[in-house]
Amino acid sequence: MRALLDASVALVNALTDGEARGRSYVAPEGAERIGAVRAALSAGVDLELGEADRLADTARALRTVFEAVAADSLDDAAPALNSLLRETGARPQLDRTPGEPWQVHFHGSDDSYAIGWIAGCATGLAMALGGDYAGRLGVCAAPRCDRVYVDTSRNAGRQFCSTACQNRVKAAAFRARRAGDEV
Repeated sequence: MRALLDASVALVNALTDGEARGRSYVAPEGAERIGAVRAALSAGVDLELGEADRLADTARALRTVFEAVAADSLDDAAPALNSLLRETGARPQLDRTPGEPWQVHFHGSDDSYAIGWIAGCATGLAMALGGDYAGRLGVCAAPRCDRVYVDTSRNAGRQFCSTACQNRVKAAAFRARRAGDEV
């Protein structure tokens, strides 16, 4: 499940417009989108633009799930995930790579690359919402950043997408305190 949650985060952060680490972020298009999908999924597969576009559409849908959970609205997140599960026909299947143990993967109705990942990501997020990770999906709390994350910390206290954003916020707070002391 962790790999599917990480893939969901990577797709949303790579393929949706917004702000990242204090700067405007425009999701890649065309051939650059194909590269972004490969990088997000750590896959060197031969990918067509149509599949990359489908994954970008899914990333936008997954973003709404993260935003709903961050706003404590699981009632809005669940229908979005259920829709993706229905659209893909997500189903579990045991797969094995030679020399590796059996693993559960989630496939879609047509087993294309994009549908397989969409089904897997939707299933992983559905399992998170229906389990112990329900409150651990989040959107970065740093100003000018809307990247998403899954909080896997022991205390469930994560607020930022990265240490870069956490450091930006801490440095700004330090500067504000210091400026207040000088007055």
